[in-house]
Amino acid sequence: MTGQELRQLLLEKWGRSYDVQLRRTQGKIFVQIMWKYLEQASFPLNEAEYQEHLDSIASYLNYLGGTTQVQKYIQQTRERPRLGKAVSIPLDLGERAAEWIL
Repeated sequence: MTGQELRQLLLEKWGRSYDVQLRRTQGKIFVQIMWKYLEQASFPLNEAEYQEHLDSIASYLNYLGGTTQVQKYIQQTRERPRLGKAVSIPLDLGERAAEWIL
């Protein structure tokens, strides 16, 4: 998956270029689709910075083997990001989880 493909997935699902973050919480790794999005006037990144950020997230997902999990979750969820509430996607990394959790 590329950053552009990740952005397209967000646009097809929710119609906006939402911010995406990787978080480690309670010994688990989550991909979080945040409520802020590129099309907002107050969004802190410009177009190029946003795309670079998504490229970075996509490369981590590729490395961890979590792209399919994220794609399926986004396509199947009924949740949507809203103010103060991100869509959290838990990643099942199997044996690789230990690399991140230490």
